Amino acid sequence: MASFRSVLITGASSGIGRALAEACSGPGVVLHLGGRDATRLEQTAAACRARGAEVQARAVEVTDTAAMAEWFRAAGQLDLVVANAGISGGTGAGAEESAAQARAIFAVNLDGMLNTVLPAMEAMAAQPPDADRVRGRIAVVASIAAFLPAPGAPAYSASKAAADYWTVATAAGARRRGIRLTSVCPGFIRTPMTANNPYPMPGLMSAERAARITLRGIAAGRRRVVFPWWVGLLARCVGLLPPRVLSALMSISQGKPVLG
Repeated sequence: MASFRSVLITGASSGIGRALAEACSGPGVVLHLGGRDATRLEQTAAACRARGAEVQARAVEVTDTAAMAEWFRAAGQLDLVVANAGISGGTGAGAEESAAQARAIFAVNLDGMLNTVLPAMEAMAAQPPDADRVRGRIAVVASIAAFLPAPGAPAYSASKAAADYWTVATAAGARRRGIRLTSVCPGFIRTPMTANNPYPMPGLMSAERAARITLRGIAAGRRRVVFPWWVGLLARCVGLLPPRVLSALMSISQGKPVLG
């Protein structure tokens, strides 16, 4: 697996973001970690320092375009950038999603992703290539929800679909500039985001295992990494059902909890 010596991760204060940070940690590694919760972010930083990494932690909102651009300017050369920050919300027991929630989810999951990936691509394009002619690698954490227009989580599913499709579509052009783009589509991961889901979560796995699978896919230069594969296949098949059938099928389960 490729060795990443300089890594920037958003949403690093918990869940997959923290697991990725710890998995990348080691002597000689410089980590630039971002998150909204300064206390939890420092806990992640301490765990990574204990593994020998040098850590620069920054409390930052991915929706702040100027702050994100400044962060990249300060970070310097980067081997890997992971746009991981995201929020989740659904309709709960209700029938519709509020406008405020829909806008908040799109702002973080889509605009926040672009505020991470676009400056990363600009910076990496100016970096010297390595022995494999790669100037840098960027991963976008989407979701298997991208393959399924779930009535119980409209904005979440749509935002992740947009993030996944944009990343995969952009990967070909980025590759010609020596930049490898990977869309990461995990299923249910044991994190605070899924802790309150009131429905069965097939294929539930630990954040640590998800991080290992993610890093292997990034190192291999894959444009999309989906896991567990069988959950991804099931979601794609269900997503092909006619909308009326899909809505009826999914109405038997409560929607994703409303964003707190």
